[in-house]
Amino acid sequence: METPEKKRILVIEDENHIAEGIKLNLSMQGYEAFVAADGIEGLEKWRALAPDLIILDIMLPMIDGFSILQTIRKEDEKIPVLILSAKGDTKDKVKGLKYGVDDYLSKPFDLEEFLLRVERLLKKSTWYVPENNDNKNELSMFDRDHYSFGENSIDFTTSVANCAAGEIVLTEQEVILLKIFILNKGKPLSRQMLLNAGWGYSSDTSTRTVDNFIVRFRKYFEKNPKKPIHFLSRRSVGYIFNHE
Repeated sequence: METPEKKRILVIEDENHIAEGIKLNLSMQGYEAFVAADGIEGLEKWRALAPDLIILDIMLPMIDGFSILQTIRKEDEKIPVLILSAKGDTKDKVKGLKYGVDDYLSKPFDLEEFLLRVERLLKKSTWYVPENNDNKNELSMFDRDHYSFGENSIDFTTSVANCAAGEIVLTEQEVILLKIFILNKGKPLSRQMLLNAGWGYSSDTSTRTVDNFIVRFRKYFEKNPKKPIHFLSRRSVGYIFNHE
């Protein structure tokens, strides 16, 4: 029997004791971890190693973390990136989200929480179903890898949507949120629940990130984005996905 290939994780962190501690703990979890001590080395190793996940500090020598993130996203929209930074203000988290980060954890951090977030990000095809949801058997009603609604179709194996806007290559975060909506179709979902499910943020996080994704979805999937029929707003509640 072949041994499953280890997931490769690149840690871009200039504080050596933190980087080596993260590397050790990731290795103990069965991952193959690599360390880069500055922005230039980080970009070089990203291209050379083709990792499955990047752990990224913001304050780095040579090239800062936000610039690294922007560079990566120009070439690869799908690789999960976790920012691990002492800069934990909401404005920094929002900036990271605008640049395409998948998750954000502030230093000092809890090791168990960090490892759980790493595990979550590496599960690229996770389908989220909240507790006490009546649609827990929803997966049996359609192909896990394909979904159609209205005149739109989504191929989750390739992350490609054929929709009102044409053929769209979806980002990983777009895929995650679409799956959440599909499994909870017809149910009102609050912004906070979507933030928590999609990014793991706690209830004290305030951001319009979800709203921005809804604007994108309406551009992709609605014939008239100003008069949506699939991604509907509910004042003081959040959003509802209407399959019909």
